[in-house]
Amino acid sequence: MPLALLALAIGAFGIGTTEFVIMGLLPEVAGEYGVTIPTAGLLVTGYALGVVLGAPLMTALGTRIPRKRMLMLLMGLFVAGNVLSALAPSFGVMLTGRVVASLAHGAFFGIGSVVAAGLVAPEKKAGAIAMMFTGLTVANVVGVPLGTFIGQNAGWRATFLVVAGLGVLGLAGIAGLVPEQPRPEGVRLRHELAAFRNAQVLLAMAMTVLGFGGVFAAITYITPMMTETAGFADSSVTWLLVLFGIGMVGGNLLGGRFADRRLMPLLYVTLGALAVVLALFTLTAHHKIAAAVTIVLIGALGFATVPPLQKRVLDQASAAPTLASAVNIGAFNLGNALSAWLGGIVIAAGFGYTAPNWVGAALAASALVLALVSGALERRTPAVTERSADDLVTLEKV
Repeated sequence: MPLALLALAIGAFGIGTTEFVIMGLLPEVAGEYGVTIPTAGLLVTGYALGVVLGAPLMTALGTRIPRKRMLMLLMGLFVAGNVLSALAPSFGVMLTGRVVASLAHGAFFGIGSVVAAGLVAPEKKAGAIAMMFTGLTVANVVGVPLGTFIGQNAGWRATFLVVAGLGVLGLAGIAGLVPEQPRPEGVRLRHELAAFRNAQVLLAMAMTVLGFGGVFAAITYITPMMTETAGFADSSVTWLLVLFGIGMVGGNLLGGRFADRRLMPLLYVTLGALAVVLALFTLTAHHKIAAAVTIVLIGALGFATVPPLQKRVLDQASAAPTLASAVNIGAFNLGNALSAWLGGIVIAAGFGYTAPNWVGAALAASALVLALVSGALERRTPAVTERSADDLVTLEKV
């Protein structure tokens, strides 16, 4: 794997830290601003919606900019958003800072996925994408627990200043290690938009929304769920997030390994298992050891879907993949926003802190249904093409 992938992973590490660290700090942020936990959950929803909107917007704005320069500009925007969050005098300003930082997220991973895939042989594309996303998953093993620890001991504002520093480090890594990759000639925004006429691209993005949404339905409210239901101390949230991150790293690497071999079967297995595990989490969340094991499984199964889903979009939109790739990153975060919102609704309705797990199980099961539909359409298409060719031969004979 090229060394440039390390630079992309560094940027992903910083972005992954700021995306996920807020989940361990919701009680502290809510307490300082005097808002409820579900209201503080809007910091997750707002970030996710910013990714959804920012992915196509920033990618479209960057169609005339070389990819390396665009990645550097995106990291600069990320740094600015996190500094604003750290200095925010009110909840509204804090939310604004989260949205500003999120605008860089989708385009960074979308463009980065295209760059990573272009650095290796075709049969290694999913592995290269997984290597970049390793930075995102390792953030949950190192960056998020460390950020949570800093936030609980030095204040959550210090966490976001540290995250801004990670962004500066990522910017330097991209500048020094990623090779210049000019935008391919002849590719225009209308060519990129044409990919969305492909039903398989849209199905893959819908799977992304629902499947990854299932993960975040549970993980968004992991702190109150583990402290109020499982009986963990507040200080235990840090190592529980480490377990989630370990699962993410393992699932991401395995997903990248097997997606280059059996992509659709991998999705069937992981999405089905994820739905089952999330449903069981409503029970295991009441027992410390069982809850810890379940958290690892959710991380592993959820992130095992990331490389195959991203590769499927790239494959189906191969003629002009940049915008489709970025929008699919937005789809991951649309799932985050949807599930965080739905999870907040069921908690506010009085169903308890384990209720979001049922929401997650339903979302993952829906993603599995779409995967089965996508696979069936793909198997049928060659048969239709073959029959059409046979009909043409028959007409020629006549």
